[in-house]
Amino acid sequence: MTFQWPIMLMGLAAVPLLAALYVWALRRPARRSVSYTQVEMLAQALEVSGRWTRHFPGVLVALSLAAVILSLGRPIAPMPVPAVQNTVMLSIDVSRSMLADDLPPNRIEAAKAAAKEFVRILPRGLKVGLVTFSSYATLIVPPTTERTRILEAIDLLSTEFATAIGDGLLEAVWALPGRQRPSSPLAPAPVPQPPVPSGSIVLLSDGQSNRGALPQDAARIAREQEVKVYTVGIGTPEGTFLNLGGRSIWVRLDEDTLREVAEITGGTYYHATSTSELRRVYRRLSRDIGWESRPTEVSGLLAGAAALLLAGAVGVSLLRVHRI
Repeated sequence: MTFQWPIMLMGLAAVPLLAALYVWALRRPARRSVSYTQVEMLAQALEVSGRWTRHFPGVLVALSLAAVILSLGRPIAPMPVPAVQNTVMLSIDVSRSMLADDLPPNRIEAAKAAAKEFVRILPRGLKVGLVTFSSYATLIVPPTTERTRILEAIDLLSTEFATAIGDGLLEAVWALPGRQRPSSPLAPAPVPQPPVPSGSIVLLSDGQSNRGALPQDAARIAREQEVKVYTVGIGTPEGTFLNLGGRSIWVRLDEDTLREVAEITGGTYYHATSTSELRRVYRRLSRDIGWESRPTEVSGLLAGAAALLLAGAVGVSLLRVHRI
């Protein structure tokens, strides 16, 4: 925590001085004797009220004074605020292996439900786009703040053949603001001009890439475009058999590739083996991507805390008087 007006913190020296004055006042002998006939009853009442609890109001007043002085110094602290300047692209695997039912009712439906929850809980004003990939990648919805449009598009997702993870990643990169697709597949990608708008990608897959660009090469391009990629793997690395049209197909999750893609771009890899885990992953991603820590003046919070402490001191004092 830093302060815009640190000189005001000199007022904190008054707190120990007032504490010393309080102790001196308690120990000071009374000038007059107590005019009370039932001295024993008075002593019992004071003993019941507690030797230490009688100091609570004084402690609360001291803390209130300290909070007021700190607020006068105009403190600056890192606070979570909506990252509305960021743009998030969802890139979802829609290959046939997503029909496996180890995540009930099946992987694609579980992924759709988790993605919709992710979109709903992102801060308002943050742009979200959608890309799908199977044997090729398709931009379904460009970045937009219209949540309904994204949710409806997720509902309509269906599966196709093959898995092109690299193409799904690149399609999401080129959809982000400030990034320009190269003029030809062999041409280098233009370097984004500063200031580069913030962009993140959440890529979900359950299989191995067997089409298009290598995922690692796509990840390096994403890094050059200053895009952080978070990868989510569902299914098991050991693999499972999927029955498609009477044929049994063996499918497995390539965790190593997804983890490498995330590491290259500075993102994080998550693995979900159940529907509940997948939902937790997306909720965590919504916090990591949808919010950012920003220096914010918290004078108002400290002033409010001071008012509450002072009100507490008054309340405790009244309760003590009532008990006595």
